[in-house]
Amino acid sequence: MKKLISFFVLIFLFSCGDYIDKPKNLVPKDQMAEILADMAINDQATFMFQNKNLEAGTRYVLKQHNVKSVDFVESFRYYVTKKKMNDIADNAQKIVLEKDPKADKYIKDKLKNSGNVPPFAR
Repeated sequence: MKKLISFFVLIFLFSCGDYIDKPKNLVPKDQMAEILADMAINDQATFMFQNKNLEAGTRYVLKQHNVKSVDFVESFRYYVTKKKMNDIADNAQKIVLEKDPKADKYIKDKLKNSGNVPPFAR
């Protein structure tokens, strides 16, 4: 009886390998970082111009990178589940800083006030 229970426990452990399957059209990590950086810049533009539509800007960013919204969402979900989103977000922050060097001082001042230091600023 113990052998039978042990057998079923082992089968159960090996059958639960992945929570999510790899999407058919997975967006590569570097392209995902570029998309997130462009979306962050777009988000700031809509913050400055509050009467504008954020959704139209998001569609424009995805169209600019030739990525369908479904593929982006599935890839985002996959990377979050696989715990790879932190690296992608750090790369996106570096891209934002390359595109807008003035943002570096603003970010460092905010981090100094809050006491948080991200890995890329060390």
